[in-house]
Amino acid sequence: MKKVWLWLLLCVLAAVVCIPMYFLIDGSLMGKGEVTEYLAPVMQNKNGFASFRLLPMYPTLRSYVELLLDSPEFFVMFWNSVKLTLLILAGQLVTGVPAAWGFARLRIPGKRMLFQLYVILMLMPFQVTMLSNYLTLDRLRLLDTHAAIILPAVFSTFPVFLMYRFFENIPESILESARVDGAGSWTIFRKIGVPLGSAGIVSAMVLGFLEYWNLIEQPLVFLKDKSLWPLSLYLPNIGLEEAGMAFVASVVTLIPSLLVFFAGGEYLEQGIAASAVKE
Repeated sequence: MKKVWLWLLLCVLAAVVCIPMYFLIDGSLMGKGEVTEYLAPVMQNKNGFASFRLLPMYPTLRSYVELLLDSPEFFVMFWNSVKLTLLILAGQLVTGVPAAWGFARLRIPGKRMLFQLYVILMLMPFQVTMLSNYLTLDRLRLLDTHAAIILPAVFSTFPVFLMYRFFENIPESILESARVDGAGSWTIFRKIGVPLGSAGIVSAMVLGFLEYWNLIEQPLVFLKDKSLWPLSLYLPNIGLEEAGMAFVASVVTLIPSLLVFFAGGEYLEQGIAASAVKE
């Protein structure tokens, strides 16, 4: 009986969590006048509260048509997001995977102290390092370019920390057997380390995608040219008159994140569990 009540409670909590998602889709199917009527108390500082119908009074796909066919700015920002996210993740694979393997398996003087420094840097929010990053990028003449977003993110510490946990858990006996068979360090890393640590690599990439697909602060600080802005900055520039398009843009923006999350959800759970283990 307790399991039944627990199951019902979890279903209720899941339904509550999904309510914003439902109203997001609901709003994307409403006409401009209907959305304006419901959101006017909030977005025009009128008395009352925003309200929503359970189902649109007159369902329409007009907002989808306007956004996907008549909004070139949306597609520019969409491809900016794709470019930034893919290049950042590719850079993290190239730099982060070898770094994580080095921390986990190579004998390097001062390795533990350097790793602790990595952890400290990981705990610092963007606001703390924003000024130093800005001055460095300005000196390198990278401000107002996509490189100002890509380069700092490529050398992010969190993916290294996450992948390090997986590489560290590889049994030493396996690596020792490979050394006895004559395998060198590069061969061990490529044929044993990467395959056995693939769960950590994938979970780091999934978390990285979810973070960099939704960048807000970095583009606002480092990019002045709006043509370089990612899709995450498209929504704040939409007013009440385009509220219907805002709902549609939110749905379209959410789809890639959902696909990546469902594709790598199992690895993501392993990554979260591994990152929670204390040193």
